[in-house]
Amino acid sequence: MLALVAAFSLAMPAVADATQSVPAKKKPHASTKASATSRSAAKIAPHASKRVKAKQVASVVRIEPARPSFGQLYGLHNTADSLDLKSSVALVLDQDTNEVLFSKNSQAVLPIASITKLMTAVVVTEAKLPMGEMLTVSQDDVDTEKFSRSRLKVGTQLNREEMLHLALMSSENRAAHALGRNYPGGIDAFVVAMNRKAQELGMKDTQYVEPTGLSSRNQSSARDLATLVKAAHQVQIIREFSTSPEYAVEVGNRSTQFHTTNALVRSPSWDIGLQKTGYITEAGRCLVMQAKMAGRQLIMVFLDSTGKYSRIGDAERVRRWVSELPVHAPANSAVAKVTS
Repeated sequence: MLALVAAFSLAMPAVADATQSVPAKKKPHASTKASATSRSAAKIAPHASKRVKAKQVASVVRIEPARPSFGQLYGLHNTADSLDLKSSVALVLDQDTNEVLFSKNSQAVLPIASITKLMTAVVVTEAKLPMGEMLTVSQDDVDTEKFSRSRLKVGTQLNREEMLHLALMSSENRAAHALGRNYPGGIDAFVVAMNRKAQELGMKDTQYVEPTGLSSRNQSSARDLATLVKAAHQVQIIREFSTSPEYAVEVGNRSTQFHTTNALVRSPSWDIGLQKTGYITEAGRCLVMQAKMAGRQLIMVFLDSTGKYSRIGDAERVRRWVSELPVHAPANSAVAKVTS
Protein backbone atom coordinates (compact mmCIF):
# COMPACT_ATOMS: atom_id res chain seq x y z
CA MET A 1 0.00 0.00 0.00
CA LEU A 2 2.75 2.47 0.99
CA ALA A 3 4.61 1.79 -2.27
CA LEU A 4 1.43 2.58 -4.22
CA VAL A 5 0.98 5.79 -2.22
CA ALA A 6 4.54 6.83 -2.97
CA ALA A 7 3.93 6.24 -6.65
CA PHE A 8 0.84 8.43 -6.59
CA SER A 9 2.75 11.12 -4.71
CA LEU A 10 5.47 11.23 -7.33
CA ALA A 11 3.04 11.14 -10.22
CA MET A 12 0.85 14.03 -9.13
CA PRO A 13 1.99 17.47 -10.32
CA ALA A 14 2.08 20.41 -7.98
CA VAL A 15 -0.90 22.74 -7.99
CA ALA A 16 0.01 26.21 -9.07
CA ASP A 17 -1.74 29.32 -10.30
CA ALA A 18 0.90 31.15 -12.28
CA THR A 19 0.27 34.61 -13.70
CA GLN A 20 2.71 36.16 -16.12
CA SER A 21 2.35 39.72 -17.35
CA VAL A 22 2.95 40.32 -21.04
CA PRO A 23 4.68 43.68 -21.42
CA ALA A 24 2.91 46.20 -23.64
CA LYS A 25 4.66 47.20 -26.85
CA LYS A 26 6.63 50.41 -26.56
CA LYS A 27 5.25 53.31 -28.55
CA PRO A 28 7.66 55.04 -30.95
CA HIS A 29 8.88 58.46 -29.88
CA ALA A 30 6.56 61.14 -31.25
CA SER A 31 8.16 63.95 -33.23
CA THR A 32 7.93 67.52 -32.04
CA LYS A 33 5.60 68.29 -34.94
CA ALA A 34 3.37 65.37 -34.06
CA SER A 35 3.21 66.50 -30.46
CA ALA A 36 2.21 69.99 -31.53
CA THR A 37 -0.44 68.57 -33.81
CA SER A 38 -1.79 66.46 -30.94
CA ARG A 39 -1.96 69.48 -28.67
CA SER A 40 -3.81 71.42 -31.34
CA ALA A 41 -6.24 68.57 -31.82
CA ALA A 42 -6.86 68.46 -28.11
CA LYS A 43 -7.79 72.15 -28.12
CA ILE A 44 -10.19 71.67 -31.03
CA ALA A 45 -11.80 68.55 -29.50
CA PRO A 46 -11.37 68.78 -25.72
CA HIS A 47 -13.68 65.80 -25.11
CA ALA A 48 -11.98 63.45 -27.56
CA SER A 49 -9.73 62.00 -24.85
CA LYS A 50 -12.77 60.58 -23.09
CA ARG A 51 -13.43 58.35 -26.06
CA VAL A 52 -9.96 56.82 -25.90
CA LYS A 53 -9.94 53.68 -23.75
CA ALA A 54 -6.86 52.87 -21.73
CA LYS A 55 -5.04 49.83 -22.99
CA GLN A 56 -4.97 46.97 -20.50
CA VAL A 57 -1.85 44.93 -20.01
CA ALA A 58 -2.54 41.45 -21.28
CA SER A 59 -1.95 38.55 -18.92
CA VAL A 60 -1.79 34.83 -19.29
CA VAL A 61 -3.19 32.72 -16.45
CA ARG A 62 -2.42 29.06 -16.26
CA ILE A 63 -4.70 27.09 -13.97
CA GLU A 64 -3.77 23.55 -13.05
CA PRO A 65 -6.59 21.15 -12.17
CA ALA A 66 -6.85 20.40 -8.47
CA ARG A 67 -4.98 17.30 -7.43
CA PRO A 68 -7.13 14.46 -6.12
CA SER A 69 -6.66 13.14 -2.61
CA PHE A 70 -5.32 9.63 -2.11
CA GLY A 71 -8.78 8.56 -1.01
CA GLN A 72 -10.21 9.72 -4.30
CA LEU A 73 -7.47 7.92 -6.21
CA TYR A 74 -8.27 4.73 -4.31
CA GLY A 75 -11.95 5.03 -5.23
CA LEU A 76 -13.10 5.60 -1.65
CA HIS A 77 -15.27 8.54 -2.67
CA ASN A 78 -17.60 6.04 -4.31
CA THR A 79 -18.54 4.53 -0.94
CA ALA A 80 -22.07 5.46 0.14
CA ASP A 81 -23.28 5.36 3.73
CA SER A 82 -26.54 5.72 5.60
CA LEU A 83 -25.58 9.08 7.14
CA ASP A 84 -24.55 10.60 3.80
CA LEU A 85 -21.16 11.65 5.17
CA LYS A 86 -18.80 13.64 2.97
CA SER A 87 -15.78 11.93 4.51
CA SER A 88 -14.65 8.86 2.62
CA VAL A 89 -13.37 7.37 5.89
CA ALA A 90 -15.24 7.54 9.21
CA LEU A 91 -15.29 5.72 12.51
CA VAL A 92 -17.38 6.27 15.64
CA LEU A 93 -16.79 4.14 18.70
CA ASP A 94 -17.63 4.08 22.38
CA GLN A 95 -14.49 5.03 24.29
CA ASP A 96 -15.43 3.00 27.36
CA THR A 97 -16.53 -0.23 25.69
CA ASN A 98 -14.67 -0.01 22.34
CA GLU A 99 -18.00 -0.78 20.68
CA VAL A 100 -18.00 0.39 17.07
CA LEU A 101 -21.16 2.37 16.35
CA PHE A 102 -20.32 3.42 12.82
CA SER A 103 -17.60 2.39 10.40
CA LYS A 104 -16.81 3.46 6.85
CA ASN A 105 -13.56 2.38 5.18
CA SER A 106 -12.00 2.39 8.64
CA GLN A 107 -9.12 0.11 7.58
CA ALA A 108 -8.02 2.32 4.66
CA VAL A 109 -4.51 3.72 5.12
CA LEU A 110 -4.32 7.37 4.07
CA PRO A 111 -2.26 10.52 4.71
CA ILE A 112 -3.39 12.10 7.99
CA ALA A 113 -2.03 15.66 7.68
CA SER A 114 -1.92 17.54 11.00
CA ILE A 115 -3.60 14.76 12.95
CA THR A 116 0.10 13.85 13.17
CA LYS A 117 0.51 16.54 15.81
CA LEU A 118 -1.38 14.43 18.35
CA MET A 119 1.46 11.91 18.29
CA THR A 120 3.94 14.78 18.39
CA ALA A 121 2.26 15.96 21.58
CA VAL A 122 2.25 12.47 23.11
CA VAL A 123 5.99 12.04 22.49
CA VAL A 124 6.80 15.51 23.83
CA THR A 125 4.81 15.03 27.03
CA GLU A 126 6.17 11.53 27.67
CA ALA A 127 9.75 12.80 27.29
CA LYS A 128 9.15 15.00 30.35
CA LEU A 129 11.35 17.75 28.97
CA PRO A 130 11.17 21.10 30.83
CA MET A 131 8.09 22.94 29.59
CA GLY A 132 9.60 26.29 30.54
CA GLU A 133 12.68 25.82 28.36
CA MET A 134 12.91 28.48 25.65
CA LEU A 135 12.94 27.23 22.06
CA THR A 136 13.86 29.35 19.05
CA VAL A 137 12.20 29.03 15.65
CA SER A 138 14.96 28.45 13.11
CA GLN A 139 15.20 28.25 9.33
CA ASP A 140 15.03 24.47 9.72
CA ASP A 141 11.43 24.86 10.92
CA VAL A 142 10.30 26.67 7.76
CA ASP A 143 8.06 24.53 5.54
CA THR A 144 9.85 23.87 2.25
CA GLU A 145 7.44 21.11 1.16
CA LYS A 146 4.02 22.79 1.12
CA PHE A 147 5.28 26.35 1.73
CA SER A 148 2.63 26.90 4.38
CA ARG A 149 2.52 30.27 6.09
CA SER A 150 3.31 30.92 9.74
CA ARG A 151 3.17 33.89 12.06
CA LEU A 152 6.13 32.52 13.99
CA LYS A 153 8.99 34.24 12.23
CA VAL A 154 12.48 32.79 12.25
CA GLY A 155 14.08 33.91 15.50
CA THR A 156 10.84 33.82 17.52
CA GLN A 157 11.42 32.49 21.03
CA LEU A 158 8.69 30.66 22.94
CA ASN A 159 8.90 28.09 25.67
CA ARG A 160 8.13 24.44 25.03
CA GLU A 161 4.67 24.70 26.60
CA GLU A 162 3.71 27.61 24.34
CA MET A 163 4.97 25.74 21.27
CA LEU A 164 2.91 22.70 22.25
CA HIS A 165 -0.18 24.85 22.80
CA LEU A 166 0.07 26.43 19.34
CA ALA A 167 0.79 23.10 17.65
CA LEU A 168 -2.34 21.50 19.10
CA MET A 169 -4.78 24.42 19.05
CA SER A 170 -3.74 26.33 15.91
CA SER A 171 -1.92 23.48 14.14
CA GLU A 172 1.20 25.66 13.99
CA ASN A 173 3.69 23.79 11.81
CA ARG A 174 6.81 25.66 12.86
CA ALA A 175 5.93 25.11 16.50
CA ALA A 176 5.49 21.38 15.93
CA HIS A 177 8.76 21.11 14.02
CA ALA A 178 10.62 23.09 16.68
CA LEU A 179 9.32 20.65 19.29
CA GLY A 180 10.73 17.74 17.31
CA ARG A 181 14.00 19.48 16.53
CA ASN A 182 14.61 20.22 20.21
CA TYR A 183 14.06 16.60 21.24
CA PRO A 184 17.20 14.77 22.46
CA GLY A 185 18.86 13.54 19.28
CA GLY A 186 16.97 15.97 17.06
CA ILE A 187 14.31 15.34 14.41
CA ASP A 188 15.55 11.88 13.45
CA ALA A 189 15.36 10.64 17.03
CA PHE A 190 11.96 12.27 17.45
CA VAL A 191 10.51 10.47 14.41
CA VAL A 192 11.90 7.19 15.73
CA ALA A 193 10.14 7.89 19.03
CA MET A 194 6.87 8.64 17.20
CA ASN A 195 6.95 5.32 15.36
CA ARG A 196 8.02 3.45 18.47
CA LYS A 197 5.04 4.86 20.38
CA ALA A 198 2.73 3.88 17.53
CA GLN A 199 4.02 0.32 17.78
CA GLU A 200 3.53 0.31 21.55
CA LEU A 201 -0.09 1.33 21.05
CA GLY A 202 -0.64 -1.38 18.45
CA MET A 203 -1.05 1.08 15.57
CA LYS A 204 0.00 -1.35 12.85
CA ASP A 205 -1.25 0.77 9.94
CA THR A 206 0.68 3.87 10.99
CA GLN A 207 3.89 5.47 9.77
CA TYR A 208 5.48 8.84 10.59
CA VAL A 209 8.32 10.58 8.76
CA GLU A 210 8.12 14.05 10.39
CA PRO A 211 6.28 15.80 13.26
CA THR A 212 3.99 18.29 11.45
CA GLY A 213 1.84 16.28 9.03
CA LEU A 214 2.91 18.25 5.98
CA SER A 215 4.30 15.09 4.40
CA SER A 216 1.81 12.75 2.72
CA ARG A 217 4.00 9.88 3.93
CA ASN A 218 2.59 10.36 7.43
CA GLN A 219 -0.19 7.79 7.16
CA SER A 220 -2.62 5.85 9.29
CA SER A 221 -6.08 4.26 9.39
CA ALA A 222 -9.19 5.41 11.23
CA ARG A 223 -8.90 2.48 13.64
CA ASP A 224 -5.32 3.38 14.50
CA LEU A 225 -6.20 7.04 14.97
CA ALA A 226 -9.02 6.11 17.35
CA THR A 227 -6.37 4.32 19.40
CA LEU A 228 -4.18 7.43 19.32
CA VAL A 229 -7.06 9.67 20.40
CA LYS A 230 -7.78 7.37 23.32
CA ALA A 231 -4.13 7.47 24.42
CA ALA A 232 -3.78 11.24 23.97
CA HIS A 233 -7.01 11.84 25.90
CA GLN A 234 -5.32 10.44 28.99
CA VAL A 235 -2.88 13.38 29.03
CA GLN A 236 -4.39 16.43 30.73
CA ILE A 237 -2.26 19.04 28.97
CA ILE A 238 -3.15 17.61 25.54
CA ARG A 239 -6.86 17.71 26.40
CA GLU A 240 -6.55 21.29 27.61
CA PHE A 241 -4.45 22.68 24.77
CA SER A 242 -6.33 20.95 21.95
CA THR A 243 -9.68 22.32 23.12
CA SER A 244 -8.49 25.84 23.87
CA PRO A 245 -10.41 28.37 21.72
CA GLU A 246 -7.66 31.00 21.62
CA TYR A 247 -4.25 31.79 23.04
CA ALA A 248 -1.92 34.79 22.94
CA VAL A 249 1.88 34.69 22.91
CA GLU A 250 4.60 37.31 22.61
CA VAL A 251 5.99 37.33 19.07
CA GLY A 252 8.53 40.05 18.31
CA ASN A 253 7.73 42.06 21.46
CA ARG A 254 4.03 42.18 20.65
CA SER A 255 1.12 40.03 21.77
CA THR A 256 -0.15 37.80 18.96
CA GLN A 257 -3.50 36.05 19.22
CA PHE A 258 -3.91 32.53 17.84
CA HIS A 259 -7.20 30.67 17.43
CA THR A 260 -8.46 27.11 17.24
CA THR A 261 -8.81 25.45 13.84
CA ASN A 262 -12.01 23.70 14.94
CA ALA A 263 -15.16 25.86 15.13
CA LEU A 264 -16.97 23.19 17.17
CA VAL A 265 -14.74 23.99 20.15
CA ARG A 266 -16.67 27.24 20.61
CA SER A 267 -20.09 25.65 20.16
CA PRO A 268 -22.21 25.32 23.34
CA SER A 269 -23.85 22.26 21.77
CA TRP A 270 -20.64 20.28 22.01
CA ASP A 271 -18.76 18.81 24.99
CA ILE A 272 -15.36 18.12 23.43
CA GLY A 273 -12.61 16.52 25.48
CA LEU A 274 -9.95 16.45 22.75
CA GLN A 275 -9.76 17.36 19.07
CA LYS A 276 -7.37 17.82 16.19
CA THR A 277 -7.92 18.94 12.62
CA GLY A 278 -5.75 18.37 9.58
CA TYR A 279 -5.51 19.23 5.91
CA ILE A 280 -3.19 18.74 2.98
CA THR A 281 -4.32 18.08 -0.58
CA GLU A 282 -3.32 14.42 -0.41
CA ALA A 283 -5.27 13.84 2.81
CA GLY A 284 -8.38 15.95 2.27
CA ARG A 285 -10.04 17.52 5.32
CA CYS A 286 -9.49 15.48 8.48
CA LEU A 287 -10.86 15.63 12.02
CA VAL A 288 -10.55 13.49 15.14
CA MET A 289 -12.43 14.16 18.37
CA GLN A 290 -13.27 12.78 21.76
CA ALA A 291 -16.66 14.10 22.85
CA LYS A 292 -19.47 13.35 25.24
CA MET A 293 -22.90 12.99 23.68
CA ALA A 294 -26.11 11.24 24.65
CA GLY A 295 -24.46 10.07 27.87
CA ARG A 296 -21.57 8.39 26.05
CA GLN A 297 -17.88 9.12 25.73
CA LEU A 298 -17.29 8.76 22.00
CA ILE A 299 -14.29 8.87 19.70
CA MET A 300 -14.88 10.10 16.15
CA VAL A 301 -12.52 9.96 13.20
CA PHE A 302 -13.19 11.61 9.83
CA LEU A 303 -10.62 11.39 7.03
CA ASP A 304 -10.53 12.60 3.44
CA SER A 305 -13.57 14.84 3.69
CA THR A 306 -14.40 16.95 0.64
CA GLY A 307 -15.28 20.62 1.07
CA LYS A 308 -13.96 23.20 3.52
CA TYR A 309 -16.67 22.67 6.15
CA SER A 310 -17.68 19.11 5.34
CA ARG A 311 -15.83 17.50 8.25
CA ILE A 312 -17.73 19.79 10.63
CA GLY A 313 -20.98 18.87 8.90
CA ASP A 314 -20.15 15.17 9.23
CA ALA A 315 -19.51 15.57 12.95
CA GLU A 316 -22.89 17.29 13.33
CA ARG A 317 -24.62 14.49 11.40
CA VAL A 318 -23.07 11.91 13.69
CA ARG A 319 -24.08 13.87 16.79
CA ARG A 320 -27.71 14.05 15.67
CA TRP A 321 -27.68 10.36 14.76
CA VAL A 322 -26.18 9.30 18.10
CA SER A 323 -28.73 11.39 20.02
CA GLU A 324 -31.50 9.37 18.36
CA LEU A 325 -29.96 5.96 19.09
CA PRO A 326 -31.30 3.84 21.95
CA VAL A 327 -28.88 3.50 24.83
CA HIS A 328 -26.17 0.94 24.02
CA ALA A 329 -27.43 0.37 20.47
CA PRO A 330 -25.67 -2.59 18.85
CA ALA A 331 -22.81 -1.87 16.47
CA ASN A 332 -24.60 -3.65 13.63
CA SER A 333 -27.51 -1.23 13.80
CA ALA A 334 -29.08 -0.90 10.35
CA VAL A 335 -28.64 2.86 10.29
CA ALA A 336 -24.89 2.44 10.75
CA LYS A 337 -24.50 -0.01 7.91
CA VAL A 338 -22.25 1.15 5.09
CA THR A 339 -23.16 0.26 1.53
CA SER A 340 -20.77 0.33 -1.40
